[in-house]
Amino acid sequence: MAFESVKKVAEADFPTRWGHFRILGFEGRLPAPRPCCESSPKDGRRVEGLVALTLGDIHSAPPLVRIHSQCLTGDVFGSLRCDCRLQLELALGKIAEEGAGILLYEQQEGRGIGLMAKLKAYELQDAGLDTVEANEELGYAADCRAYELPAEVLKLLGVSQVRLMTNNPEKVAALEAAGIEVTERVSADVEPQESFAGYLKTKQEKMGHIVETMVGEE
Repeated sequence: MAFESVKKVAEADFPTRWGHFRILGFEGRLPAPRPCCESSPKDGRRVEGLVALTLGDIHSAPPLVRIHSQCLTGDVFGSLRCDCRLQLELALGKIAEEGAGILLYEQQEGRGIGLMAKLKAYELQDAGLDTVEANEELGYAADCRAYELPAEVLKLLGVSQVRLMTNNPEKVAALEAAGIEVTERVSADVEPQESFAGYLKTKQEKMGHIVETMVGEE
């Protein structure tokens, strides 16, 4: 779904334990609600937010970019049901190591279904369903995310080529379709743990993610 408009709403200095970033807030206006997010209004326009962290010179060469979907349970609480926080920290560390890059943080909790629906999905997973089956049991798509907003933000930042840190081929395809050239896919693999082995297996087998290392593999 194409955005009617995307604009920067704020920018500030942002020192972190990984490096000294700039933090920018963006809002995109959609002409209608997304169909599979529990928090979407039933009618009228929808505004989606995105936070970008930028570091260093992002224009002289294709910068390292990570599109990261919000995960309160992982990013904030350190959940080991998923690898989200580990991937977030990996990306920030790699960007800092290179001295330049962009983290695009999207408000797409639970692969886009929203926080409360995600917790309902957790309950179903505890009963034996995998992450895809749980979303579908609740009436949602396996993955409700879309990546038009990150592409539009990259354009506003003046970035037309990126090295994308992801294991999800759909992110590569989405950026390319929006006119952003992905010159390289950089692995977002983290050290696997038994607590999210099934989560990774489902992403690999049912969602086509490129998972290079599983629990028990060398």
